[in-house]
Amino acid sequence: MITVYSAPWCGYCHRLKAQLSRAGIPYTEIDVDETPGAVDFIAELNGGSWLIPTVLFPDGSALVNPSVEQVRTRLSAS
Repeated sequence: MITVYSAPWCGYCHRLKAQLSRAGIPYTEIDVDETPGAVDFIAELNGGSWLIPTVLFPDGSALVNPSVEQVRTRLSAS
């Protein structure tokens, strides 16, 4: 299962989560505003930038603001 790091105020996050839900791709959501250490973790994943939505895959790789097709492709390659 993927993990989506997001925030309630992020329009891109809302869009991605809606697309994932419509596509039937399950995910766990982490609210970066409410989860201690989340911003630091995604900054580490993204070379110092805390960009959202960040999607963390089971293999430890991550994508920033991916399309649902990019998520599908990465999941099928795992």
